[in-house]
Amino acid sequence: MSDGYALDGDGGSISVTPSALAAIVRRAAEAAGGARVRRRRGPDVKVDGGSAQVELALVAPYGVVVPDLARAVQGRVADALATMCGLSAVVDVAVEELDAS
Repeated sequence: MSDGYALDGDGGSISVTPSALAAIVRRAAEAAGGARVRRRRGPDVKVDGGSAQVELALVAPYGVVVPDLARAVQGRVADALATMCGLSAVVDVAVEELDAS
């Protein structure tokens, strides 16, 4: 779950819905080396001011170097949130399953 993100300015307000934040995180994470975000849990994104705290549960392909994959996911998610929303992010990753297919 996410709490969304809102930015107020002189020209009005801008909001990014919780589902949009989750989609940004999911797509960025899944662009890294075959990682998949666990569908039942989904990403948890909490925003406070200009920073986000992200928690992700992943499925990793069997045979991948797990720490390298997790670091790649952290970097991609942080970059996506910075680029698309102007947020700095801390990304916690848990690899909870291996996909042997």
